[in-house]
Amino acid sequence: MAANAATMRVLIKGGKVVNDDFTQEADVYIENGIIQQVGRELMIPGGAKVIDATGKLVIPGGIDTSTHLQESFMNATTVDDFYSGTKAALAGGTTMVIGHVLPERDTSLLDAYEKCRAIADPKTCCDYALHVGVTWWGPKVRAEMETLVGSGE
Repeated sequence: MAANAATMRVLIKGGKVVNDDFTQEADVYIENGIIQQVGRELMIPGGAKVIDATGKLVIPGGIDTSTHLQESFMNATTVDDFYSGTKAALAGGTTMVIGHVLPERDTSLLDAYEKCRAIADPKTCCDYALHVGVTWWGPKVRAEMETLVGSGE
């Protein structure tokens, strides 16, 4: 992306960067929400918002692999919808959630998945994915499984 007035630049300076394969005192340069550089004495364009992280840990956001948002199951409905649940997740440092889709018996897996996406897409505040539960089995489910797995979603 070409640098322009709309480009968002952030430099997190002086923190202890913790990653899966290293921990080091370093700066993190982010442009338009994407980490561009991690290291010391980085060469970055002007106009970056500087965040002083001296004495603090800089860690990746967490992933919650089992969330139940805006879901009904066994005559109960979850308290959080996709908006309030993902907003709360972000407040706690979680930047991705994986929700459940539990189709009723004889309900199309694809239809249940698309219905859930239509509800979640306009409400989520962070990255999300959906786990489709196989709640019954038959030839239709087998065919839809191939479609769901093949879509990469």
